[in-house]
Parts: sequence; structure tokens; C-alpha cells
Amino acid sequence: MARKRAGRRSTRTQPSSAAKRRRAKPVAVVRQLRSAVRTPSRSPGVIAGVGASAGGLEAFSQLLQAMPEEPGLAIVLVQHLAPQHASALPVLLSGRTQLQVVQAAEGMAVEINRVYVIPPNVQMSITDDVLHLAARPSDRTQYTPIDYFLHSLAESAQDRAVGVILSGTASDGAAGIREIKAVGGITIAQNPPTAKYDGMPRAAIASGCVDLVLSPAEIAAELVSIARHPLTQRRTEVEAGVTHEEPPVMAEPHMDQIFALLRSASGVDFRRYKRPTIDRRLHRRMVLHKLTRLADYVRYMRENSGEGQALYSDILIHVTRFFRDRDTFAAIASLVLPKIIERQREDQPIRVWVPGCSTGEEAYSIAIVVLEFLAEHERATPVQVFATDISDPAIEHARAGVYPESIATDVSPERLRQFFAKVEGGYRINKAVRDVCVFARQDLTRDPPFSKLDLIVCRNVLIYLGAELQYQLMRVFHYALKPSGSLMLGQAETIGANADLFASVDRKHRIYEKKAGATADAQLQPEYGNPSAAHQSRQPTLGRDDMRTVENQATRLIQERYAPPGVIVDDNLNVVQFRGQTGTFLEHAPGEPSMNLLKLAREGLLHGLRAAVQQARKSTAVVRTRSIRVRANGGWKHLSVEVTPLIGSGRPHFLIVFDDATSGSARRERRRATGAQGRTAAGGRETPNRRIARLQEELASNREYLQSIIQDLEAANEELQSANEEVLSANEELQSTNEELDTAKEELQSTNEELNTVNEELHGRNEELSCVNSDLVNLLGSVQIAIVIVTTDMRIRRFTPMAERVLNLIPGDIGRPIGQIKPNVDLPDLEGMIGQVIDTVTPCEREVHDGQGNFFSLRIRPYKNLENRIDGAVLALFDSQKRGQRESSSAP
Repeated sequence: MARKRAGRRSTRTQPSSAAKRRRAKPVAVVRQLRSAVRTPSRSPGVIAGVGASAGGLEAFSQLLQAMPEEPGLAIVLVQHLAPQHASALPVLLSGRTQLQVVQAAEGMAVEINRVYVIPPNVQMSITDDVLHLAARPSDRTQYTPIDYFLHSLAESAQDRAVGVILSGTASDGAAGIREIKAVGGITIAQNPPTAKYDGMPRAAIASGCVDLVLSPAEIAAELVSIARHPLTQRRTEVEAGVTHEEPPVMAEPHMDQIFALLRSASGVDFRRYKRPTIDRRLHRRMVLHKLTRLADYVRYMRENSGEGQALYSDILIHVTRFFRDRDTFAAIASLVLPKIIERQREDQPIRVWVPGCSTGEEAYSIAIVVLEFLAEHERATPVQVFATDISDPAIEHARAGVYPESIATDVSPERLRQFFAKVEGGYRINKAVRDVCVFARQDLTRDPPFSKLDLIVCRNVLIYLGAELQYQLMRVFHYALKPSGSLMLGQAETIGANADLFASVDRKHRIYEKKAGATADAQLQPEYGNPSAAHQSRQPTLGRDDMRTVENQATRLIQERYAPPGVIVDDNLNVVQFRGQTGTFLEHAPGEPSMNLLKLAREGLLHGLRAAVQQARKSTAVVRTRSIRVRANGGWKHLSVEVTPLIGSGRPHFLIVFDDATSGSARRERRRATGAQGRTAAGGRETPNRRIARLQEELASNREYLQSIIQDLEAANEELQSANEEVLSANEELQSTNEELDTAKEELQSTNEELNTVNEELHGRNEELSCVNSDLVNLLGSVQIAIVIVTTDMRIRRFTPMAERVLNLIPGDIGRPIGQIKPNVDLPDLEGMIGQVIDTVTPCEREVHDGQGNFFSLRIRPYKNLENRIDGAVLALFDSQKRGQRESSSAP
């Protein structure tokens, strides 16, 4: 009621702006007292880290004004503040929002529905939802409070973190949002046209890690939507111990469809990756699209072709930086590189593989450490660093070798000067480092590895793969390394069950050495086309080996008790597996051991067995032969033989099952086959008529089989004759081809020698050109004369730093027509003068002046190349000092 009456009074009389300012502080105090008597806030769910610099007050105000009274999240504001002055930001913002705004203090616990503001002259971090303050670094280049806080927020809040970058200059915050996105958080940047200063938002967007680009008011609505999303609230309750139920996204049975859509969009099978990472990324994408059911997200992926690629990019982890964990690189220089140098020749290259290189920082760091080590030991050993990643954008970024200014926090000033070149907006890696690094796209789970490597640096890659993939990759690494090669893993990774392949060198830094004499199978077997494999690998009851043991034991018991005996043979009738007790039907003959079925068959079984197999091979259907007699244990037994072709393997196989006449089914079949003549005499002997009939059947069967053998031999003889003719003609062709190859080999050898010579010449010329280019850049940079070189089509080719000030030029003007620039000096008909000099090959000189009354001597000369041909013109401006002379002559 009091709030409603206050609202009605405010509509009648609007207070002045001065009155509002006088009331701002008391209103803030009242709000703080009001919040103090409310029910204590529950533990924070979503924590939004909001960073800004110049123009941040305006952006903060717009963001907080659009917030409801209970948005359901905590907001931490980090801004670049003056170190020597107390901050009035909490008081200013308190009058513009319904939320309680407080200045952060050491040990302050973060609660939802509150706003925390960083104090001046400190760096702030967060651990377990508690704020901590640290002294501001003395080096100004190391002071990046937004990146510092967002990095700690990513480690503490994980996927509950939201990073927001508002108005500001420079690039602080770009590295921090990469950390937040890597752990599954959401990143937002202010739309540059709505920002007072767009440097920080543009740097964040250029990093490729921003999910949403919105205005401050839209950012406020998005933050509320994220905090109130059912999946976010359920995950927060699980982490707080309020409920043990997993979010619905983890429980719904649509993961196989997600993996199939991902595979079609990216070509990568994520079924054998660890599920927690996949689940966090799915949760993140569903929150962004405001979806609550996984079935809805599957439908969204099918309807939006770009969502599969977006989810694929989210799953891939691209968080790295230069010299991450400095002690690790020091360990490489002290423990690994000396052994490599000791065991190989100076002209033999050092080969390093960095799988999962992301955007290249780690690969370049390794290259820098190796180059420093070689320079320190005065060795000219070649270096090859192979850096691979599954992401094409990451590889393109690494190949470009351009990084933001924020890398100065990780790279020492000495290394920046030696291995980097300052460019607009950041640093570019030097050519000496870039030339030793080769970047390529590679899927570790499918593509072949490099070989003969001295060192493999695979850090924080295995933690995202399942146990089976980790096991296989360890064997791949073992295969790729040279004897006594080294392997380095991340701090959270170990060799696991591969202690037989690697020996530990430094447990702290996870450095291992390949064991001599150990062997491993380096094949990877992706499970494409087997959608049930992922489901089977997630069974929680038994491991794969245990389950296989149980299945084998159950199969053996069933075979022993119920299944008839049999064998599996290949196309050549060699036995590949015995099933059950086959001793009654098969036995080894004297002499050399053989596994051929026809040599193992007992007396009486051969003709019927061979005919059945032959018929099954031709018809590719099941063939059953009844009433076959076989001699066993001094007597004769009646049996049936069933031959079944096995389909699915690369080579044809057959399952042969022996059905003994002692079984009920066999006795019934035998009685039906023999009829009245099949009855035995009272003494149990075979009747003469039945014996004659049986012998006639065997004779007919043998004749039929011999006829088929004769036909097969005739067909085979014809095929052999034609094959012999083809072999003779092929032999002649191969002889002529061999002569051609010998001739081509000699030509290739001579061509190779010529190419080597040309390569050496080009290498020498390249060095000369690099030297000349360096001399030219230093010469133009040191000369204090405004010089501009233009081409024949009046486009600017090069100019000196003095020309930037005198003629109002910028680096982006290179390549522009000179007539489009607006110089500070009055140069009428400049294009006409340049054209006349080029056409007449005659220098031109003229006196010109600028707007401040300074006079210059303009000289235009033709530009000649090494072939003495006119290829443009050279403009030079000399200060003529005429202004001072005229003033002195006009004085009384």
C-alpha cells in the first residue's frame, strides 16, 4: 500500500533533477535496509560478470534500469577506475535500479538479486561464490581487471557463469569470455553501434566466442531469461544439493539423433567423447534458444541447418594461451630437449607434434622454447613443429599468427620483442617462428598420426575423450614417437593403463618417455554405422572386458548342453573354429598336421560333406544332407550334415553342423527317408536290399560329384589358359613400362638436381630480399622527409612516417588513388603533375604551403625499376623555411 501511494504521489508532482540527486543516497539507504529485513537470499545460481571501461556508466545504467526487482541472478560489475579516487559508482547506480548495489569487499559472499561493484585500485576474483580482492599490479600492461575476474568466474561458476562486455576501449575482456565459453557459460557483447566506445565489444566479437550481440536493455532481458530457464534452475538445485534429479536434457532418449546430426554437419563422431562435456554444451545451446526438452532441440537442429555446426563449434574447446603453466615449458627445456640434442645429429631435425593445438598459442610457445634452447647452445638444428586440430577456424587463426594485445600478460617483454611484431590491434608472430610450425586439420580418432617424432605435447585433450579413445590414442602416440621419444600430457591427464608403453620422467609436469622394446597397435577403429555402440559403451553395470567374458561363458554352456557340434570353415575349407565336440566326425590324419576339413573327415563322411559344401557354395543357400554313414569308434553312425553360408565378412565362410542320428529329430528323419526298407533285422543287421540301395545312392552321389569336379576343372583350365595369355601380354607391357620408368627416373634425378639448385638460389634471393626490405623499412622510418611513392595508375605504394603527418596519411591508404586523399598541404592538380612527370620523364619542382603558413618545396621525380623502365613517381616535400624569410624581410 505504501508503495502504491508513493507511486500515485509521484504522478501528481514530478520532482526536479536536483531533487532526485539529493534523494538518491537516502533511497539507496532505504533499499539496503529493506533488503536487510527480507528473507535471506538463497545461494547464487547464475553469476553475470559485466565488464566495461570508457562509457561504462551509461551502459551499466541502461542495463540495470531494464532489470526487474528479482531477476534471479547475481551481477558483478568490473570497470577500469581511477586508482587514487574513491568510486561513486555504487551510489550513482543505486538510484537507477531496484536492485541493491554494494561495493565489493574481501570475503563478501555473492547472493542473487544483488549488484556488486569492484573497488578502485584492485583486481577482483571469485572463488566458491566468494569475492576476493588483490593488489593492482605495478606494471600497467598487466592490469586487465575484466579478464582477471572473468577467468576466476569461469573456474568457480563453470556453466553458471555469464560474461558480458559493454562499452570501452582496447581489448580487455576478450580473453575472459573465451574462458567462460570454454566451461559452458554464455557470453554476450554490447552491440557496437549502441556503445559509446566500441573497442571492447568489437574485440570480444572478433574473438569468435560471443554468443549474443545485443543492446544493454536487451542484455538485461536475456540475463533474466537465462537465470529463470528451467534447465538452469534444475542444475543449480542439483549443485546446491536441493534435489538429486538430473536436468531433463540429460534424461531424454534423443542422444543418438543428436550424434547423427552432429556427424552429418561436421564429419566427427562424438559418441566416444565424454558425456559431461556434451551434456553441458547441449544445456547451453538449449538455454540460448529457450528450449526445455531435448526433443524440441532435435527438431530445432533439423529445421536450422546451421545449428549442427554451432553445436559442433561449442563442443570443441578452444581455450589456450601462450606459455600456459610456465613451469611446464621450463621442464621441457631442462628435461626433454637436452636428451633430444644428445641422441641425434645436428643436421637431423627436431620433430614435435602438438595435437589439439586450438588457435596455435601452445604450438608457437613450444617453437619459441626450442629456438631459445638451440640459440643458447649455439646449434643450427632444424625444427619442425606439427600442430593439428579438428576445427578449421582454429587452424586458420593459428596460421594467421595474429593475437590481441592481451597476450602481453603471458609473454615476457623480451620474448615480445624477439618473437613478435607489433601490428594494429595486437601482435603478429615472427617469420622465424612461423616457418617452423606446420598447421593442419586432423581428427585424432580417425586420421593417421605423424611419425618419427621426438616430442608429443598433448595437453588437456584426453580429458574430453572416453576411456576407449584414450587407450587407443596412447597407442597411437607410442607408435608415432622415436625410441626414447617424450610425451607430455596435461595436469589432469595420465597414461592410465599404458604403463607398459611409457615410463614416467616427471610426474609433476606429466612428462613420460617411450619404453624401449614395447610394441602397440596404433590402429583406430571408428564406430560409424554402429548406432548401438555408443549405447552399449554407456552401460553402467559391467565393463567391456567383463561383459565379453560373461557372454563367452554363457555361449559355451549353451553349446555344450543344447547345440549340435559343428565347425566354421573358410572358402578353402580350412577350419577356423571348432564348435562343440566334433571328435566323432573329424580326426587328424597321420603325417603333417592339417586343418583342411576334407583331410579331417572320418571314413564315410567325405563324399557327402564335400558335395554339400560344393552345393552351398554355388547356391549360397542352406544345404542339408541326410542319412550319411560315418565310421566312429569301431562302428557306423547315421548323421545329417547342414551347411550354412555365412554372410558379412570379407571372405566367404561356412557353418557346418553335424546332427547325430542318436537325437530324436535325426532318428525321425532317417526313418522317413528309409521307409519300410530302413527297418533293421531282429539281430540289428542291415538287410541286403537296404545295403544295395545305400551303395547305389553313394555311387550316384560320387558320380555326380566327380562330374561336377570335371566341369570345374575344365572351366578352371580355360580360365588358366586365358589368364596365362593375359600374364604374357602384361609381362611385355611391364617390361616396356620398366624401361620407361628407368628413363623417367634418370630425368627425375636430373630435374631434382636442378630443383635443388633453383631452391638454393631462391633461398639466397629470399634472404637478400628480406635484408633489402629491412634496410628499406629502417631507411624510410629514419628519414625526416615526407616521401610518397605512387604507381603509374596514381595509387599509393609506400610512404615515410613524416608523410603521415604532413600529407594526412594513414597505413590503410596504401593502394588508394592519391587523388582521393585530402592532404594538409595545398596541392592543386597533383594528379596532373604526377602524370606529366611520368609521361615526359622530366622532374618537376614547385613551392607549396599548408594551412598554417608553412612553405614546402615539392619535388616529383620519375620512379625507375631495375630494368630502367618508368614504373611510377616519387614525391618529396622539403621544408623551404620561406615563411621565416618573408617575415624578416617585411619587418621595418
